Amino acid sequence: MYFKQFYLGCLAQASYLIGSNGEAAVVDPRRDVDEYLREAEEKGFRIKFVIETHLHADFVSGHRELAERAGAEIVISHRAGAEFPHRAVKEGDVLRVGSVTLSVIETPGHTPEGISILVADSADRSVTPKVLTGDTLFVGDVGRPDLAGSKGYSPQEMAGLLYDSLHGKLLTLDDAVEVYPAHGAGSLCGRNMSKETSSTIGMQRQFNCALKPMSREAFVETMTENLPEVPGYFARDVEMNRTGAARLESLRMPEPLTPDAIAALVENGAVILDVRTGAEFGAGHIPGSINIGLGGQFASWAGSLIDISTPVVIVAGETDEVAEAWTRLARVGFESVVGYLEGGMHEWEDAGLREAVTPQVSVDRLRSLRESKPDLQIVDVRRPAEYESGHVPGAVNVPLAALGDRAGELDSSLATAVVCQSGYRSSAATSILARHGFRDVVNVVGGTAAWLAADFPAETGICKLTTESG
Repeated sequence: MYFKQFYLGCLAQASYLIGSNGEAAVVDPRRDVDEYLREAEEKGFRIKFVIETHLHADFVSGHRELAERAGAEIVISHRAGAEFPHRAVKEGDVLRVGSVTLSVIETPGHTPEGISILVADSADRSVTPKVLTGDTLFVGDVGRPDLAGSKGYSPQEMAGLLYDSLHGKLLTLDDAVEVYPAHGAGSLCGRNMSKETSSTIGMQRQFNCALKPMSREAFVETMTENLPEVPGYFARDVEMNRTGAARLESLRMPEPLTPDAIAALVENGAVILDVRTGAEFGAGHIPGSINIGLGGQFASWAGSLIDISTPVVIVAGETDEVAEAWTRLARVGFESVVGYLEGGMHEWEDAGLREAVTPQVSVDRLRSLRESKPDLQIVDVRRPAEYESGHVPGAVNVPLAALGDRAGELDSSLATAVVCQSGYRSSAATSILARHGFRDVVNVVGGTAAWLAADFPAETGICKLTTESG
């Protein structure tokens, strides 16, 4: 058996190629599918099946394009309501790829149609079986149960199904069975995932807190409390995956645009997305633009902060970054990237147009500002659990994903310092606050990690703004 994991760090997403005797299956492919086709060709495999463990919400799958180009059959749960040609599978169905058997286990809970795939090599019993768990079981966590509301299920109902799938099915497998999930740390489909991208049933039984002994009722309560907000693009991606996304090559490539053309597009509702680093953005950017750097989980944050139907204009440091941004945006469902600033910010400067700046300050400077400006407003845009574990004294918590809706809870007349863990999310946050009329905003470089490393005072728990807003 040939087995390969393809891990895409910017989406914290894992897909798989399983091959044997000239045949192969690809599980949970991302939208750009060339890498799977190249790998299969190099290894001498014909892709026979394209398998989806569920209808993904956080990225657009390439299942339809890959199946068309490879002459493969798409396999998905009979509960998915898929609107493309496919093989609908249920509990106990078995697919064969050479000498490898792929056994279907229905594991609802994260979604109603979730399945896991038990992989075994019938020709070589020394090969340890593997289970591809989709978003049901992660390394260190389990799937969140609140993404199926539009299908008539409450989070509590889904959490109950998740408990049954875990304890009645996956945890009945041998401890040696290797676990390969669809996501890792940073994915929005879970809360406490490990940075490890594989494990074993035995290791998860021992160390995964969500699997510790507890009643079904206690599990449901634990899994449904303090759930993070569901990003707006999730529902759209599910439906794109249900119908099958268009081929990537059919999408409109971004065109080079002049400053005047960009101004006209913005007047008609377009958003300027600056994909440079926080430092580059801070040194000078187009007023009103949103900064989401390519260096982090760019696509996920873009989908969370910008409506994916909104026309987007890209500002990048280099032309090749435009193509990278376009591909990564398409992976989460953006099909409305209309162009990019030709020549980058140099072109804007040469046209003599106004630039905005966002000062970048160190944690030492932030400490000084706290002492010299008693009314300094410090906003921590990390997720609540991160914030509660330790933050700059007096900082209030407004998570980045909610900042656009909750900016009115802050005082735009005050000098404001924005902090996250390292400076990436806070740079995005400064650009959002600027769009809401904040005029005196700085980004804290190094973030809370640098503050704690400097052994400066820190607080834990919740400050008043988070408590009042829930």
